[in-house]
Amino acid sequence: MAEIQPLRGWRYAPALGADIDAYVSPLFDVVSARQRAALYRNPLNSIHLAVPSGDDPAGAARATLRRWQAEGVLRQDALPGLYAYYQYFRLPGSAREYCRKGFVCHVRAYDWAEGVVLRHENTLPASVRDRAALLARTEFETSATHGLYRDDDFELEAHLDEAMLSPLYQTEDDYQGARDVLAVVQDAAVIRRFQAVLAGREVILADGHHRYEGSLAHRHARQAQAGPAATGREPWNYHLMYLTNAASDDLRILPTHRLLLELPDGPGGRALSDAEFLARLGPYFTVLPLEEAADLPEIIAGKRWAFGLYLGGLAYKIRLRPEAHGQLGWDTTAEVKDLDLTVLHFFVLERALGLRGPDAQRAWPGVAYVRSFAECLQRVDRGEARAALIVNEVTMAEVEAVCHSGAVMPAKSTFFYPKTLAGFLFGSIADDEAGHVFDQYFQAGPAPALPA
Repeated sequence: MAEIQPLRGWRYAPALGADIDAYVSPLFDVVSARQRAALYRNPLNSIHLAVPSGDDPAGAARATLRRWQAEGVLRQDALPGLYAYYQYFRLPGSAREYCRKGFVCHVRAYDWAEGVVLRHENTLPASVRDRAALLARTEFETSATHGLYRDDDFELEAHLDEAMLSPLYQTEDDYQGARDVLAVVQDAAVIRRFQAVLAGREVILADGHHRYEGSLAHRHARQAQAGPAATGREPWNYHLMYLTNAASDDLRILPTHRLLLELPDGPGGRALSDAEFLARLGPYFTVLPLEEAADLPEIIAGKRWAFGLYLGGLAYKIRLRPEAHGQLGWDTTAEVKDLDLTVLHFFVLERALGLRGPDAQRAWPGVAYVRSFAECLQRVDRGEARAALIVNEVTMAEVEAVCHSGAVMPAKSTFFYPKTLAGFLFGSIADDEAGHVFDQYFQAGPAPALPA
């Protein structure tokens, strides 16, 4: 199953690490355009490596990386290790503080067909090419993708907790409201035990499908160049990943609501009135008017195939008629057909609005994906959208079931919260990394048993 390796991480120099808040950057889908502009204004912020700008972004990132390495802005740890990464956060309306526990490592970049790393969503080829081009020019990984393994015995968490007694640094993430803490595990016996546990596990890719496929594309290109001389142990065979335990209750998936910017009568068709749209929903859904739009999330919570609808300043609970589900005609697995979001995309977008099939729906500019319930209502009230469809979150059990079925979910089905940060830890897959880990530090052999 999954092969993991420690890495000699690259990090900001100690003097800069003391103010790490100024240099980390969040993923693009958690910040506004104004916040991104502020990040770019800092000449040492990691965004210049993670999402470089200019006419030749990959070339600019390579030049910046080489300059930072030469000037000591970034330094490489002397010994390889696994990097414990904890994220503390709260959710709106809850007093509980969650702590998502995980660790960053290098995982072998497996092709999807190998069935070791499993995906749950499709990717856009242009975005994959961008990520692969950046990786080819820099051979440097600026942010870990997020993977999930399942360990119901929680064997590894005790070792992560011990590492966290001596953190390397931490940051208060103003973009997501999380506190991120980094530590390192460098005990060879402990690391080999981590390797043994993951060797019996599959990994579900939670977040970062484009970056992961960029790594696959880069590996294929390097393999073609190396030919028969490739050993399989070259650094370019590996990908930087943050692994968390799918059995943990601190793993949270937030809902992503659908905002309908228009209500077309099929592609390019005339706009439907509110009454016509409701009439189109009638054969498939029970439609219940509600007094308060603010109650929609609570009213649909935990109910199968139930959604909130905010249309023309009025709120409705809509729920699929059970007998209608048999009409769901997409060629996919039973696990995908059972999802709330599949029901919504088929019966609302396809049947009611005439957008035929997942490909047409992904390409349609008339839908926006919004995580904030309040923003959904506000944008409808301001006339920026015709309707908002409020959804429940996808469960971890549903993600696992879909991945093991070999299918993918509708677009924007999951939002694992919080996201990892760029710039907290960097990884290199350059050729000169070879030998530092695989041959010199950790030798082959059975992994030792460790006390609990």
